[in-house]
Parts: sequence; structure tokens; C-alpha cells
Amino acid sequence: MPSSVESTAAARPLAPGPVPWIAMYHSVGDRTDDPYRITVTPGRLDGQLRWLRRRGLRGVSVAELLAARARGEGRDLVGLTFDDGYADFLDNALPLLRRWECTATLFVLPGRLGGDNAWDPLGPRKPLLTADGIRRAAAAGVEIGSHGLTHVDLTRADDASLRAETAESRAVLEELTGAPVTGFCYPYGTVDRRAVEAVRSAGYHYACAIDPGELNGTHVLPRVHVGQNDTAVRLVLKRRLHRLRRRPVEGLR
Repeated sequence: MPSSVESTAAARPLAPGPVPWIAMYHSVGDRTDDPYRITVTPGRLDGQLRWLRRRGLRGVSVAELLAARARGEGRDLVGLTFDDGYADFLDNALPLLRRWECTATLFVLPGRLGGDNAWDPLGPRKPLLTADGIRRAAAAGVEIGSHGLTHVDLTRADDASLRAETAESRAVLEELTGAPVTGFCYPYGTVDRRAVEAVRSAGYHYACAIDPGELNGTHVLPRVHVGQNDTAVRLVLKRRLHRLRRRPVEGLR
């Protein structure tokens, strides 16, 4: 029989753990016309991954990062995420991830397979991955997560749309890849308690936001935008500020 001290310790909830560092990317390619600053060039991404590795850090998928943290490990891991599922990921990002022995999470839009980023009114139009492209990324060891069906602001969606963007998108991706889909990413980074509950109810193990405000937990993980202007000095500052500004995350060690 366990002692009363052991029983008390087992029943005591874990204290929130240090906030993980998760980098947010989008497109990797030509940034001649880049009004939303969502693109980094392959050369810049190469330098940023080199910066990580030379500091003893390794970029991994969010699922791998959270699994390591659940074991009380992973302080040398950085989550790498790529939103929207741009087609340039296969040719421009994936080879660099392989070169630096990194992995990543790719958040895609199964309702826009082979389409483009029509939700960005200022353009330019950027092609999105096809179903085959998503399968190729998954076969290369990239974690596939959902970004919703069509890139809708979940805080403004009605109940039917909210279910489709969360539960239906997960089902479509699991059928497409033949593998579990456990991660979600809120389009535009906007999130409220209703959206969080919908994502949790849809069966996702975690979800990524940008700045979740007062919300906390593994279904509203904060991220750091990484762009073309982020050289080594800026990355050091962003990493330090992230640690200082973000609260410990509930549910993580």
C-alpha cells in the first residue's frame, strides 16, 4: 500500500512548466512581393536553422516537443511550425530541415487542397499543397496538423462552421494521410474559450495560437513569429523575451 505522503504527491497536480519555444513560419521562397511578411527566403531559413544547431538546439515537431516535455526532457528542443501548407515547403523548406537534422509541424488546410491563399486580399497568390504534396511531407517525417478547413476565424464562426473547421478537418486529414492528426493551429492566431473547447472536443491533443492572452494550457500554446529580418541577434532577443513575457504553461512539465 502506498504511504499517505506518496498518495498526496500522486494526487497533487503538476505545477505549470516553462513555456516551450515554438517558432511560427509560413512560406519559404521569393519574397519580392510580401505585404504580410509571411515569407522567408531559403537562405534566411538556412541561417536560422544553423543558428539553432550551433547553440545546441534542435528544431522538432510540436508533437515531439510536447512528448519530450511530458517526460521532463526536451529543454534543448524548439518547435518549428509552418502555417497554411504552402507548396513551396517541399522544395524550399524540407531540404533545409533535412540538412540540419530537424523536423517540423506543417499546419494545412484540407478544404483548399491545391488552391491558394485567397484569404490574403493584398496577395500575392501563393499555391497550397495538393493532397499528394501533404502525403509526401508526411512520408518525409513531417507532422501534419490542421489549420482548419478553409482558414476561417474561429471566434466568428457559427456552430456548424466551427465543427467543420475543427472536427471535419481532422477527419479529412486522417483519411488523407492514414495517420492520427493530433495538432491544430488557430487561423489568424485568434482564439477564445469557445474555439478552444471546440478544438479539444474534436480530439486534438494540442493547439497553437500566437498570443493567447489570459488563456493557458496545451490547447493555446503561444508561438514566436520568425521572419526574414530575424538574424542571430534578433533570434536571441526573441527567445529571451518569450521566456520573460509568457506565463508557465498549464499541463506541461
